[in-house]
Amino acid sequence: MFGRKNKGGGPTREEAFECIPVKNEQVEVVRLDGGDLLLSYPQTVRPWLGGILRRRQRKFSRTHLKKLQLDRLGTEVWELLDGDIRVREVISQFAARHRLQQREAELAVTRFLRELGRRGLIGLR
Repeated sequence: MFGRKNKGGGPTREEAFECIPVKNEQVEVVRLDGGDLLLSYPQTVRPWLGGILRRRQRKFSRTHLKKLQLDRLGTEVWELLDGDIRVREVISQFAARHRLQQREAELAVTRFLRELGRRGLIGLR
């Protein structure tokens, strides 16, 4: 989504930077002792894996709870995602706080947001 080339009719890089990341409402957030965040979120089991699990377990659910622990930097970006701030603004704030070049912050933040999106923790509007 954040790449330079527009393959397959998706948004351009500039259009992606104007999107607003929105947190999935099903994500549960717990702050750990060190200040990091632990995100818990439901994930649907793929049908082929469901068949294997059904044979091995008496109790089987189509969804199971996954967890992801964010470090200090991930926690900082997660907390910036308030449903009103654009990707471009997240990148700028991250760059300013950590004294990074804009391109470095852009790569780090977009890679992180892409991973959150892949896991279904955020969406873009």
